[in-house]
Amino acid sequence: MPAVEAVLAVALGLLVYRLWVGPTPWDRLLAYNAASNRAVLILAVASIALGEPVFLDVAIPYAAVSFLGVVILSRFLEREGMPS
Repeated sequence: MPAVEAVLAVALGLLVYRLWVGPTPWDRLLAYNAASNRAVLILAVASIALGEPVFLDVAIPYAAVSFLGVVILSRFLEREGMPS
């Protein structure tokens, strides 16, 4: 399981780079969504590997809040509230 977590951590790092660089707000939004999904996966894998169900208790609300954040930001970008 540590190898899986390492691969997910590397993927998360690359997505954070894409989130920082852009080049468009839509690219950043997609990177944010993908990075949030990877963070939830890391929490789920850690929960299984360590046998700690508390990580799943954190992952589920985090996934819900992340989804709402993506919806709100996409509506904001759709109305052209953010410059490209």
